[in-house]
Amino acid sequence: MSLFARTMALLALWIGTGAPAFAHGPTPQKAEEKIAIAAPPAKVWEALKAFGDVSWNPAITKVEASGGNDTGASRTITLKTGNLVEGLDEYNDKDMSYGYRLSTENLEALPVSFYSATIAVTPAGDGSEVTWIGRFYRGDTSNFPPDNLNDEAAVKAMTGFMQEGLKGLKAKVEGKS
Repeated sequence: MSLFARTMALLALWIGTGAPAFAHGPTPQKAEEKIAIAAPPAKVWEALKAFGDVSWNPAITKVEASGGNDTGASRTITLKTGNLVEGLDEYNDKDMSYGYRLSTENLEALPVSFYSATIAVTPAGDGSEVTWIGRFYRGDTSNFPPDNLNDEAAVKAMTGFMQEGLKGLKAKVEGKS
């Protein structure tokens, strides 16, 4: 085999095995935020437990909900940038937690194509800790997303939304709102 043929064969092998690694698409992202609240867990849960009541979150200007706290309940939350539709996946009053997911995306409202999240209240010292965990994909799931829909934009937006919400919950429960 000539040097040229050998080089071409190696190039073909590299393209066939190595190049696909460069085109991988989106990877799951995660945001996890926690806040300590100077109140018993039951008091914190009372403010948080209604899936359709997010009055504690200043980022949300309006909510329309149906289904209460039953699995399959839904809510449409309105942010300054648009609406998002979410569905309740699991609800555990005893453990003071619930999990939900994005049902209808709106990239203007939040630069993510999908998310699922859980929020939970646990005892911590003389008060409580609230943990909010979200797993999501960036807004543009192509291999080369624009800056406003890439992983960094999605993480920044989800983290900011969660931080603002938790600060609002703390202020409401501690009587500072």
